[in-house]
Amino acid sequence: MFWKLGFFKMGNALRLLYGKCFQPSTTGDSDSVGPPHTTTAPAVSALAHDLFNFEITSQVPEALSQHVVSSREAQVTWYGKLLQAWKEAKPPPKTPEEVARLIVETLSRAQYQKADVEGLLEFYGLPHPSILAEISTAVPTRLPEFARFQGGTRLPEFARFQGGIRLPEFVQFQSGTTLPEGVKFEMFTLPVVGKTVPDGDGLNVYVDTDDPRESSNIPGDVLMAADQRSEARAMKNYAVADELHQKIIKSGYRVIDFQNEEILARKYRIRLRGIDAPEMLMPFGEKAKQELVKLVDGKCLRVLVYGEDQYGRCVADVYCNHIFVQEVMLKKGLAWHYVTYDQRDEFVDWQKEARAKKTGLWEQSNPEKPWEWRKKNKREGR
Repeated sequence: MFWKLGFFKMGNALRLLYGKCFQPSTTGDSDSVGPPHTTTAPAVSALAHDLFNFEITSQVPEALSQHVVSSREAQVTWYGKLLQAWKEAKPPPKTPEEVARLIVETLSRAQYQKADVEGLLEFYGLPHPSILAEISTAVPTRLPEFARFQGGTRLPEFARFQGGIRLPEFVQFQSGTTLPEGVKFEMFTLPVVGKTVPDGDGLNVYVDTDDPRESSNIPGDVLMAADQRSEARAMKNYAVADELHQKIIKSGYRVIDFQNEEILARKYRIRLRGIDAPEMLMPFGEKAKQELVKLVDGKCLRVLVYGEDQYGRCVADVYCNHIFVQEVMLKKGLAWHYVTYDQRDEFVDWQKEARAKKTGLWEQSNPEKPWEWRKKNKREGR
C-alpha cells in the first residue's frame, strides 16, 4: 500500500520556511511573540524567500542581472520553472547541495546557458554540483525519486501543516539549528481538532508518521493493520476496515483523512508547560478550555517537548502561528503560573499583568489555585 500525500499552496510553504527556523522568543507586543529568524542555511532560505516573492509579484531579484547574461524576461521564465520544480520535488530540497542540484537539473532540461546557471548559483552562494558540466552537452540529469520503506510498506512523504495548508518537507529546521536548552525533541502536528481539547492546559494532537523521528518507530502490527485496512476499504469491506482502524487507534495511532488523502498519524497527549488552568468544575475552567480551543482549532502546532509527566503526557511549550500559547492563557487570566515546576520570569510578569487588570479568573477577589483544589478534591489523572 502506498500512502499518497500531496503538496498545497507553495506561497505559504515558502513563507513558513522562516517560521520554523528560529528559537522561540518572549519579546514583542502584548498579544503575540515575535521570534527572530536565525536560519542556518541562508542560501536555501534566500532562494525560498525570492520564490515566495516571485509567486506573489512575478518579480525576480533586481541584483540578479549583475550575475547572469540573459534578459530579465528570461529570468522570469527561470523562476517560474524553479517554483514549479520545487513544488513537484519529492522530497523538496532542504540543503544547499540539494537546491543547487534542483537548479541545475531544472535549467539544464530547458537548455539554458551554462553561464546563466553558474551565475544563478553564484548569486545565492550555492555550490556547483558535478552535474553542472552536463549542461553544455544537454544531457538530462534526473535525481532519483526518494522513497522510504518500512516493513515492505511505503510510508507517506513527510510534510508539515500550518493553518490547514500542507507544507513541503523542506519547511523544517535546517540541520544544526539549536533548540532551546532542555528541549528533548520537537514536533509539528497535524491540524488540531478542537473538540478533542480536554481542558485549559492540555491538548491531544497527531503527528504524521513520516516525520523522521516517527517513521523508524512505527510498530509492525500498526503498519500491517493500516495496509490491511486499505485493502479492505478498496474491496468495500467497511466492517473489517473499521475493526482494523480500532486496532490502530488502540495502539496510539489513527488514519486521518485530509483533503481526500489518508495519513497514518501518531497521537500525543500534551501538557502545557509552566501553567495550570482552572479545573473544568472550577470557575473559569470551561472558559479556559474554550479559549484554548479558539487558539488551536484547525491549526498546526509547533511543540517543544521538555519531558513527560506522571500521566504519560508530553510537557511542552506550544506555538500556534508564532503565538506562544502559554503567554496568551496567562495574559487572559485563564491560567496560573505553575511556579512549582516553572520559574520563568516572563510567566511571572504575564500573570501580574492579568491580575492587575482583573482579567479572567482574577475578577475573583480570592481565586482558588487549581493545585489546591485538586488536593482538596483528591482529583487524580490530570
